[in-house]
Amino acid sequence: MQQISLITLGIGDMARSTRFYAEGFGWTPVFETPEITFYQMNGLVFSTFLRAALEEDMNQTGLRPGGAYAMAHNVGSEGAVTALMERLITFGGSLLRAADAPEHGGFRGYVADPDGHPWEIAWNPAWPIDGAGHVTFGL
Repeated sequence: MQQISLITLGIGDMARSTRFYAEGFGWTPVFETPEITFYQMNGLVFSTFLRAALEEDMNQTGLRPGGAYAMAHNVGSEGAVTALMERLITFGGSLLRAADAPEHGGFRGYVADPDGHPWEIAWNPAWPIDGAGHVTFGL
């Protein structure tokens, strides 16, 4: 079975992070403590965990965002890409790449959350999104 149950990001400031995810993306937390916030997604759980608490939980030190990865949030139209990117920037995100049309089609841009985690905001006409927000890979 191919499955991802939970994605957790280490963050520096819970209020700043919650503003970005709850107000920027419009996601509703399902559980919150001073150290961690959980969001029920469409098939998995997403969480933000204060970096120091995540380090303690993992028995590691010096965790930092960055690296060769990007998370993606697909939207239903080309116009929704720029609108959501602007909203995320308003709620604490930073622009990494302005929205444009890549060679392979669609429309996308990149925004980082307040802790530097990169998000691709994308519209791909070949990847349908159902009423529950599930994206289906398509060519």
